[in-house]
Parts: sequence; C-alpha cells; structure tokens
Amino acid sequence: MAVALYPGSFDPVHNGHLAVVAMAAAIFDEVIVGVGHNAEKPSGFFTIEERLAFLVESTGDLPSVRVVPFTGLVTVAAGELGATCLLKGVRSGADLDVEMLQANMNAVTGSDLPTVFLPGIGVNALVSSRYVREIASAGGDVSQVVPVSVQKALMERMGGS
Repeated sequence: MAVALYPGSFDPVHNGHLAVVAMAAAIFDEVIVGVGHNAEKPSGFFTIEERLAFLVESTGDLPSVRVVPFTGLVTVAAGELGATCLLKGVRSGADLDVEMLQANMNAVTGSDLPTVFLPGIGVNALVSSRYVREIASAGGDVSQVVPVSVQKALMERMGGS
C-alpha cells in the first residue's frame, strides 16, 4: 500500500495545499497530512488544533486522507505513521531547490524514504501561507485562496467582520 506523508505547518492551510492533497489522493492509497509542531518555536499564527480542524474540514470529501499532528523529525513521524514516502508540493524552482536539499539530508542521515514532488498547477499554484497572513493582516481579501473556514478565522483574528 502506497502511503504518502505530506508534512507542513499549514499556518494557515490554503487552496494550493489542498490542490496538492487532492492530486495526491488520486495517486496514493492513503495521504496523511502531517501538521508539524516544533515545541521550541512559537506556536504560529493559528494553533495546532485550529490548523488540524481547518484541514479535517477541508479534506473531508477525500476518504483516503487523514490529518494528524506530529513533532520532531518528519522521517521519524513517517516511520511511526507507516508512510512509504514523503510528499512535497513545489511552486517554483526555488521551492524545488529547498525541497531537494531536505530530501538529500533525509537520505544521507539514514532515511530510506523517497520524496515525491507534486507541482502546483493552475490558479492556486503560487499561493503562500506567509503572504496569506500578510495580506489578511493588512485588511486584504484572501477569500479566493483559502477555505471559507480559514477566511472567517482570519477575519475574526484580524478584528474584521
């Protein structure tokens, strides 16, 4: 059984992330969306619990997808979750460069898990959580690039209506 672990912070999840999940769900027997948390860093814009809830709601129509939190090394989490590969979405050559470095470090530090790259395609190909947060914090409209639940939470968090 082919099981992909798609790790990330998903702070917040956006339509680009969800497009990768949907593509992966058509390829793999199971897709595990792993919401990473580093206890030594600030919790992020949204809490882990909020991010998990956004993802569960947004992927509810994909029965082969499950959403889980994880801490520590992604390769360790992948082993514990039974993943047969890591999944990474790439928006550009710059993303691919960074992800290739990570995949190589995973390989040279003992992981035999392959990393599978899926390209961002279409209208949501170049969405970034960082830019979603920045635009929302400045009062901009991000409703076209995030799920409705994320849009509502951003508006509430930013003091909008």
